[in-house]
Amino acid sequence: MDKAVQFVKSFFDAGKPVAAICHGPWTLIEAKAVEGRSLTSWPSLKTDLQNAGAHWVDQEVVVDKGLVTSRNPGDIPAFNREMTELFSQARQAQAA
Repeated sequence: MDKAVQFVKSFFDAGKPVAAICHGPWTLIEAKAVEGRSLTSWPSLKTDLQNAGAHWVDQEVVVDKGLVTSRNPGDIPAFNREMTELFSQARQAQAA
């Protein structure tokens, strides 16, 4: 497993929040972090994500089990909003 995939996997293993947009979910597949999750991505990743056990949806942003995903740069406002909220919640939980 290469260092980038190990780095991503370590976030999931530690229960830290993760955000991915566009083709980023391909790395999540390699990190074995998509099975049983709902997420979105660039449409061409749909089959790969489904084959890895994910539920792919065509929405501007999806939040599931500590993971925020979006389809493309046009979704960045929604992506940033949900990512900021998720990261804020994680920080508050850590501080408590």
